Amino acid sequence: MIRVEGIHKSFGEVHAVRGVSFDAPDGKITGLLGPNGAGKSTTMRVLCTLLKPDLGTATVDGADVVTDSLSARRKIGSLPHGSGLYPRLTARENIAYYARLCGLAKDVIDDKVEEIVQVLGISDFANRRAGEFSHGQVTKVALGRALVHDPQNLVLDEPTNGLDVMATRGLRELLEKLKADGRCILFSSHVMQEVAALCDEICIIAKGKVAIHDSADGIRERTCRENLEDAFVAALEMVETE
Repeated sequence: MIRVEGIHKSFGEVHAVRGVSFDAPDGKITGLLGPNGAGKSTTMRVLCTLLKPDLGTATVDGADVVTDSLSARRKIGSLPHGSGLYPRLTARENIAYYARLCGLAKDVIDDKVEEIVQVLGISDFANRRAGEFSHGQVTKVALGRALVHDPQNLVLDEPTNGLDVMATRGLRELLEKLKADGRCILFSSHVMQEVAALCDEICIIAKGKVAIHDSADGIRERTCRENLEDAFVAALEMVETE
């Protein structure tokens, strides 16, 4: 379970996150939905211990992301907006290297990497260097790296960005399976259809604040709108008028 309580983060005069609070429970997919610049990626970087909040707290399965950051990292599989793959390593080598960083035993790494290769359907380019990959291929390998240590919690920043239709469908099926296994999945997006198709709960963020957090049906009901897109716009307007 991921818990965020009143976090703030500023960059100079830019107050990117303003008191964001929400829970992402196990066995559910929670979506962070918002326009570009809303504070979604900054919030996720705090959860992944890449940034320290100025105020507030965040925990991953009880591990504080600031005071117990190493433990929090071990409990998370992260897909950042920038993949960070090593271009001279192959797909297999990138995933295996991350497995070693996460402390997997040497005698299980090869089997685990092969499992990831098959699950994600990347065998066609698994032995090619990452510097030759398309954007979609980079995303798949970065996702494999996030999954290799079997984390209980997944934090995915726009995971379908650059994927084709079939790859997006495959990712959705994988996330549904991970949810059924009881994992906590948190992902950000600004694509309405993606969030509506996948998420059990949606946290709409605007101007660094949580505008509304509920199920898709709950958000439509609370905003008195019939479709999610209209409800999203209404939620943004609520923040504008505060």
